[in-house]
Amino acid sequence: MAINDRPPLLSLDEALVRLLQGAADHAIAHTETVSTFDGLGRVLATEVRSAIDVPGADNSSMDGYALRVADAAAGSLLPVAQRIPAGVVGQPLAPHTAARIFTGAQVPAGADAVLMQEQGEAVPGEGLGAVRVRAAPVAGEWIRRRGEDVCAGDVVLPRGARLTPQALGLAAGVGAATLQVVRRPRVALLSTGDELVMPGEPLRPGAIYNSNRFMLRGLLQACGCDVTDLGIVPDRLQATREALRQAALGHDLILSSGGVSVGEEDHLKPAVQAEGRLELWQVAIKPGKPLAFGAVRASSGPNALFVGLPGNPVSSFVTFLLCVAPVLRALQGADPSAPAGLPMRADFDWSRADKRREFLRVRLNAACGLDLFANQSSGVLTSTVWADGLVDNPPGQVIHRGDAVRFLSLPELISR
Repeated sequence: MAINDRPPLLSLDEALVRLLQGAADHAIAHTETVSTFDGLGRVLATEVRSAIDVPGADNSSMDGYALRVADAAAGSLLPVAQRIPAGVVGQPLAPHTAARIFTGAQVPAGADAVLMQEQGEAVPGEGLGAVRVRAAPVAGEWIRRRGEDVCAGDVVLPRGARLTPQALGLAAGVGAATLQVVRRPRVALLSTGDELVMPGEPLRPGAIYNSNRFMLRGLLQACGCDVTDLGIVPDRLQATREALRQAALGHDLILSSGGVSVGEEDHLKPAVQAEGRLELWQVAIKPGKPLAFGAVRASSGPNALFVGLPGNPVSSFVTFLLCVAPVLRALQGADPSAPAGLPMRADFDWSRADKRREFLRVRLNAACGLDLFANQSSGVLTSTVWADGLVDNPPGQVIHRGDAVRFLSLPELISR
């Protein structure tokens, strides 16, 4: 095909529509029950609904004294009739008395405020002594009301939610000992390229260490996947086809890096076409233009989705965040949409506007602006370690110092 006969590049938005349609057709239906202790990072298959009010009763948010506002003018002296630590239910409060109460303890019937202990003076005496009111409380002061956090019947976590540490705490707080979650995506990871060697092996002339294998495995694990590492595939068509057939068995997704350009030694495109189907090829983003997507037939069981990432490490990293992470979320029934991004101030100039949509590696600075990594080459992996986000720069857009730009946080792109 002549260069002028090549189809136009897909926009990222167009590519994502196709990617997510494919993911929807391969959504994981299998679910499993896990202990709430072990739910971190999993995606809920069913909503979590509370059967109780939280808190279950009015309780004190301070150490102090439960009393009646009508009895507690400034200077009043009230005998302390009872002591109520957390976990103990006190007796109804008699008029003109106070109850020594501690944070989290249930407020006794009849009390309508808690006097924080700093506003009361403990006066020794018979029994539990008395308290002198230094500043009159108002009704409801320092009382957490029953159900003010959660009411019985509330959905506290929706289906499709990824379980964060705080979500696990909320689930436990409403009594959920186990959770129904979607099975983890099973991903087969392979690398292509005769130039690749593993760390620890001799670095022969012309060879490079396989950094993508480590980076992509880590990204997949951060996204909650079970990863099968199929190693390095030689740059030969038959070897690539055999690797794809092996990868299709028992996996939801096959992820590769390298071999998705148009050179004579790039065999993934014809291999995927022979073993399944190829949906798209090049996307109008920088870095990361060469991107392959399709499916590979399995000899038994369902077909496996296929995504082929470019070999340049930054291109592979960025296209994973933009294209693979949404597919993994969609496979699990989670929200696949990208983070909204934040408008931030650019503390740099970018005069090299590209016709493609660019994703620039940046870092937040102490002045609440963004600094740009000096070398934006797709081979400079140090930029991804230095950066804490990307600037999503539209096609043809130059950036002047002080301009507002769209900032995407790397942690949110990875583990959303």
